[in-house]
Amino acid sequence: MSSDANLVEVDLLRTGDPKPVSGGMQSDYRILVSRADRRPAADLYAFNLRDTIPLFPLPLRSRDEEPAIDLHELLDTVYREAALDLTIDYTQQPTPPVSEHDFTWIQTLSA
Repeated sequence: MSSDANLVEVDLLRTGDPKPVSGGMQSDYRILVSRADRRPAADLYAFNLRDTIPLFPLPLRSRDEEPAIDLHELLDTVYREAALDLTIDYTQQPTPPVSEHDFTWIQTLSA
């Protein structure tokens, strides 16, 4: 955090403790965007399992326009093109397990 480089951290893991962020909310997943020229301030994009991954800006040089990254669409494309629906067994709990409520929802994804 003391460098003069921008940082984007995408946390799609459900294990471990997330890095503490002032004003952060409890969520399954998080994207942290930290611009070198605005530290220690950063933008936190928190979302949960059933949510669409939010668009987030990719910080470049201070005068450059920041493109909006649609990670949700990118991952959907990879999922479709790799035919992951044929390899993921939605009848089994993921690792680490999710709540029964979320597991019931996950099972509807293969229908």
